[in-house]
Amino acid sequence: MGITSKIEIEERVETLEKTFKTNTSFKVRQRIQSLILLKKDKFKRQADLAEFIGVGHSTLKTWIKQYKKFGFDSLTTLQSGGNYKGVKSERLHKALEAKVNDSKDPLLGYWHAVYWAKEHHGQDIKYQTLRAYLIRHFKTKKITLKKDQQALEVFKKTP
Repeated sequence: MGITSKIEIEERVETLEKTFKTNTSFKVRQRIQSLILLKKDKFKRQADLAEFIGVGHSTLKTWIKQYKKFGFDSLTTLQSGGNYKGVKSERLHKALEAKVNDSKDPLLGYWHAVYWAKEHHGQDIKYQTLRAYLIRHFKTKKITLKKDQQALEVFKKTP
């Protein structure tokens, strides 16, 4: 038959609707809309409500559990992944910068950079993380040594 919605929403409908109208985040608006519809008893089953909002039933159950445990503010605050940049050490950053700009003993590619960081600095950094870091901070780009000698020079950053 499905789970029936028997939950007490503490906030008034007017407060929820005002927050719904002023919030610009689609995800937060979905969460607030679910609370409004639960408060108004528009749906008998959570599965029907979830389908109406356009989320999975388990997602709606997670939101309800989060509301019960942490309150309304927890639903209006998104906890996304953050802004991880990969390499945290300033020492490693400076060493990578020197290595990229070194014309006598440059990095020969991104895999070489991964091995070099592990060997010389003891940091095991994933290929994609280090590649993105080098592109973001030092404007390097992938090269094929056999095909493009000029690209090799750009990668080495020789003047």
